[in-house]
Amino acid sequence: MKIASLAFAGAFALASFAAATVAQAADLLTIQLKSGPVVIELLPKLAPKHVAQIEALAEKGAYDNVAFHRVIDGFMAQTGDVKFGNMAKGYDARRAGTGGSDLPDLPAEFSKTPFVRGTVGMARSQDPNSANSQFFIMFDEAPSLNGQYTVVGKVVSGMENVDKIARGEGGNGEVSKPDRMIKVTVSKK
Repeated sequence: MKIASLAFAGAFALASFAAATVAQAADLLTIQLKSGPVVIELLPKLAPKHVAQIEALAEKGAYDNVAFHRVIDGFMAQTGDVKFGNMAKGYDARRAGTGGSDLPDLPAEFSKTPFVRGTVGMARSQDPNSANSQFFIMFDEAPSLNGQYTVVGKVVSGMENVDKIARGEGGNGEVSKPDRMIKVTVSKK
């Protein structure tokens, strides 16, 4: 009886340790830029639907070769328009930033997580429930975005590469010769 109890307790402890290890493993989104990689820790506890959609698009290669079409110095770099922003499949500068993906738009998953340097948020139209594939990386803090846009992750390495992304001209940040996400992959931390 004692041997069976010990075996059960040992198996239970091993299963609990394995479950805790899996629960701690975060998904990482790696964006290869011309200046080097940017690694983003995705935050599914904050925005499970948004993170799942980003991962699905990355896993099928939808983000590869997509431009940073809107980049405002001191604010953010926006990318992810898989419909009009692919530089290898007919980039449309006039329409970049107006498209999404073939997947459905997402309901807002706002949180109290602030928009600071390195925060990754989902772009959307005036409708809070219109985020789809586009996202942005913050160069600096922007308290006006707090609670208004969905936070999906944070840059954990390579922010110096984000800082090298070509900036846009004018107030809207439209980039005439944009940099692109060469390759985007998902992995476990």
